[in-house]
Amino acid sequence: MSAITEELNEIFAIPPINELPPDVSGELQSICRLHSISPKELSYKWESYSMKMGSEQTTLDLPTARAFKKDLQELVEREARSKSHLRSAERRGAYATPRNNAKGGDAFGMLDGITPIQRSTGGSNKRKAHFETPSAPKSSKADGMSSPSDGRSLPTRTDQNGIKSVAFVERQNPGQIIETLNGHLSAHEPPIAPHPEPRLKLTANTDLKKFRYRPMAMHLSEASEVLDDRIDGFQSLIQSHHNLDDLAFGNAAAQATNQIVAVGRIASDSSEGKLNAASMVLEMSRRTGAGLRVPLKVESIAHEFFPGQIVAVRGINASGDFFSVDEVLNTPLLSLAASQQSTINSLNERLGVTEDEDHSIPSKALNVMMGSGPYTADDNLAFEPLNALCQKAEESCSDMLILTGPFLDTEHPLLASGDFDLPDDPSIEPDRATLVDAFRLLIAKPLQALAKAIPSITIVCIPSTRDVMNKHVSWPQDNLPGKKLGLPKQAKMVSNPVTVSINEIVVGISAQDVLYELRREEVVVGNKQGRESNLLARLPKHLIEQRHFFPLYPPVDRTLLPKPGTDDGVAVGMPMDVSYLKLGEWLEVRPDILIQPSALPQFAKVCLPISRIPVCLFVA
Repeated sequence: MSAITEELNEIFAIPPINELPPDVSGELQSICRLHSISPKELSYKWESYSMKMGSEQTTLDLPTARAFKKDLQELVEREARSKSHLRSAERRGAYATPRNNAKGGDAFGMLDGITPIQRSTGGSNKRKAHFETPSAPKSSKADGMSSPSDGRSLPTRTDQNGIKSVAFVERQNPGQIIETLNGHLSAHEPPIAPHPEPRLKLTANTDLKKFRYRPMAMHLSEASEVLDDRIDGFQSLIQSHHNLDDLAFGNAAAQATNQIVAVGRIASDSSEGKLNAASMVLEMSRRTGAGLRVPLKVESIAHEFFPGQIVAVRGINASGDFFSVDEVLNTPLLSLAASQQSTINSLNERLGVTEDEDHSIPSKALNVMMGSGPYTADDNLAFEPLNALCQKAEESCSDMLILTGPFLDTEHPLLASGDFDLPDDPSIEPDRATLVDAFRLLIAKPLQALAKAIPSITIVCIPSTRDVMNKHVSWPQDNLPGKKLGLPKQAKMVSNPVTVSINEIVVGISAQDVLYELRREEVVVGNKQGRESNLLARLPKHLIEQRHFFPLYPPVDRTLLPKPGTDDGVAVGMPMDVSYLKLGEWLEVRPDILIQPSALPQFAKVCLPISRIPVCLFVA
C-alpha cells in the first residue's frame, strides 16, 4: 500500500472502516495528482464541499467522489477564465466597433444559377473558431482607422492565430453550384414580372400555441415522466409492428435464462467522456424496468448507437450483470403524407398549370429559397449575405424564402460586447437605441424591401437558441414577435422546430444543429453488410427512425462545441427543456423534405427511398 493511500485512509476512512473502497481511493488519488495537492489539503476542500452541499456528514462514496472531482475542476476553470478575462481587458483597452449600414455589398451575380434544389457557396458565411474581433482605438476614428462606414467588410487579412479572413464581396466563386439533386429536371426560369398573387398555400402542421410555455420552469418529476413516456410509446410501436406478445418483453436488468425483448434509452455509464461500446447502458422506464440501467454487450451485432436513442433489443441477461444483445429490432417509420386528387388540382390551378399542360414547365415551377444564420461576418454588422440572398430572391421572383436563425446572434463578438454603431435613422435616438431597433434596421429592413419588390412572396422565419430577440432561451422555442420587430406582413413567424405544408409538400424545419452533435456522439458497432458508409447520408436516418427533431439526450456539453468569436467565450449549445420534448416529435406523418442547418458540409440527399417516394434532406 502506497504512502498516499495510507494517508487518505487515515484522513477519510470513518471507523469502524479502516480502508476506503478501491474505486473511491482511486478517485481521491486522481484529484490529488490532477491539482497537485496533498491529502491534507484535499480534506480541507472536501469539508468545504460538504458544507456547500448542505450537510457536514456527506457520505464519501464513488458518486459523491466523482461529483466532488467535477466541482473542483469547474472551480479551477472559472478562476482561470476570470484571470484570462482580466488580462485580456487590460491588454485591449478601449475599442471602437465597425460602423455599418444597409448599403454596400455587390449583390449582382453572386448567386446566379441557384435553384430550389441546388446549393450555392454564396449563401453561407460560416464563422471560424477562435476568430478575434477586429477593432481599433476609438481615438483613431478621426484618423481614418475605423472600419468603413458604408457597411462593407474589411479586406483580406490574417489574425494572430494565422486564420485568414476574406471579405464577403471578395469571396471566391460566388454563386457557383456545387451540388444538384434531380439534375435531370429543368431548372426554374424566373418569370418576366412578379406573380400578382401568392402561388403557394402555407399551412402549419404544428400547434404553435403549445410553444407559448414558460421556459426553464420544469420539475424533475415532469421531466422524468416525459422521458419514460417516450420509452413506453416506442414499446407499443415495436409490439404492434413486430406482432409481439406482452410476455415477449421484460426487464433487461433482471437475471433470467430465457430470451426477452427490452425497450429503453441508450446512455453512458459515466457522466464524463464519449459514449463507446464498453460504457453503453440501457435505461428503462419505471413501468417496464423500474427505471434501472443495465450494461449492454453488443459485440455480436452491427448497429449505430447514440445517447438518447430509443431501441428495442432482443437478448438475455444470464448472469444478472449485463444484457447480451443478439438483435436490434427495426423501428417502424411514420407513413408518408398523401393528398387527394381534388387538392392537387386546386394547387395546380394556383400555380397556373392546367390539366392539358406539361407539369414540368420550368416557368411555372414553385421557387423556394432557403438560408441559415448567422447572416453576417464576425467583423461587422453589415449583413451582406442577407442582403445578397434577398437580392437573389427578388431577381428570381421567389415564391418563398425560408430563413432559420440566428438573426441577431448572441455569439457575435460585437453583439456580445454591446459596443457597436447602427446605421443612421431619424426615428431612432442613438443614446436610446435597443436591440429591437438593431433588428428593425439590420434584419427587417432588407426583408421589407424584398416584400415590397415581390408582394406575392412568403417569408418564413424560424428562431434559434442563439437569437438575442427570443425570450425562449431553451428548445423547443416559441416564435419571434413579428409586429414588434417591424417585419412585413408577408413574414410568417413560426416555432423552432416546426412542420409546415407548402402546397402538398410536408416540410420539417429545425434551427438546431443536431447533425453536428450526432456525428460527435454516434458509436458504430460491428461491420454491417450494406451499411450506409456516407456519414452525411446516415445521420439524418436517426432523426427519421426516432421520429424527432432532436433525439440526442443529453445534448453535447457546450464546452466541447466550437467556440464562438468572443474572447474566452463558450458556445450556447443546446439548452433543452425536457418537459416539452414532445413538441419536437413527428406526430402524424414523415416530412417529405427535412431542412436542418448544420456546421457540417452542406448537402442535399435522398434518405430512405421507400414506396417510390423519397424523403429528401436539405442542409443549409
